[in-house]
Amino acid sequence: MTIRRISCLVTVLLLAKIQGVMAQQAHVNLDWNPQKNTQNLVPFGANVISPEVRDDRTVTFRLKAPDVKQVLLTGGPILLALAAQAPIPFQKDNDSLWSLTVGPIKPDMYVYKFTIDGVQVVDPNNTLTGFNDQPGYSNLVVPGDGPAYYDARPVPHGAVTRHIYHSDVLNGEREMYVYTPPDYTTKKKYPVLYLVGGSGELASGWSLDGRANFIADNLIAEGKMIPMLIAMPNNQVVHRSDPKHTEKTFPLFEDELKKQIIPFVDKTYSTRADRKGRALAGLSMGGRHTQVVGLKNLDLFSSFGVLSAGDLETEKVSAALLNDPAANQKVDYLLVGQGTGEVATIGKRAVALHEALQRHNIKHDYYVGGDGAHDWGTWRHLLYYKLLPNLWRSK
Repeated sequence: MTIRRISCLVTVLLLAKIQGVMAQQAHVNLDWNPQKNTQNLVPFGANVISPEVRDDRTVTFRLKAPDVKQVLLTGGPILLALAAQAPIPFQKDNDSLWSLTVGPIKPDMYVYKFTIDGVQVVDPNNTLTGFNDQPGYSNLVVPGDGPAYYDARPVPHGAVTRHIYHSDVLNGEREMYVYTPPDYTTKKKYPVLYLVGGSGELASGWSLDGRANFIADNLIAEGKMIPMLIAMPNNQVVHRSDPKHTEKTFPLFEDELKKQIIPFVDKTYSTRADRKGRALAGLSMGGRHTQVVGLKNLDLFSSFGVLSAGDLETEKVSAALLNDPAANQKVDYLLVGQGTGEVATIGKRAVALHEALQRHNIKHDYYVGGDGAHDWGTWRHLLYYKLLPNLWRSK
């Protein structure tokens, strides 16, 4: 065997070894165990592979940009996962290719962005993008050794149906997504969780980024959750940049719930159409909607989830509940939850709500957990580990 042939063989073996640990993130398999890119293929429509997720859970981001002076990796969730205090700079490998390798990163889903010469943008080579925030963002999926609690597992699956309805309250067409559990039947009456999003998000957020349907499928298969409907309406009823957003949003959302959303769900599905069969929960702004609107309407709801939210003036905002001597008889379950990475910042609102409830001896479940901050890593965690398993359970 010639030296040249030996050299070629060694090169092939090395490439095979390198490619064997590559896991290109792509829309091939649904969630866990993404397609292995052993052929080193560039994603359709892209010019480089980015992100490249290896089996050792290190990740390489790339950007081909010859005239750019600086590229940074940014985004709260990814920086938190990397314990980085500031955006992380890329290195320019040649005249046009910028790259950055980080990790290993704990298996989860992370939001990230690029800052290119001072402008935040999505990763142009990543097909997993989100649009429920401004500007848009990219999603990084770091798989574990098996499907995560938010992945599609080989269990019976429910359905998510998109509904378009006309709202007389808001004078326009609105959308809502409704999850029905596996084996849904009109011969049975189901409780309904009304699950709403945060500022700038759409009705699709809880199913796309939150994976609410897969989480529910998995919990039902594990015997940890009561089969229920999950209605995910759009709670953006006022432009988020409206200077009077706060004073406008609560009464409008309350009217939309009472006059449009709940009647639509009760008419369309087989529901327990009473307060004992309804729960309201939301993240961030949706958590404030839950506190200000939901806890005020105990004739409509009996269970609640305030996720990454609360109010520094809870004594004033929730005075009716706090001073109701029968509050503990009216509220079946109340979760106040947040992520470990947000307690010292925006999480002070949840702490204020928790402490006010404590002062008035109102039973509630206060929980801080997960590895995230004010992001979907936290909200998926809260949904799986606390909210869904505790709804409609005996006291």
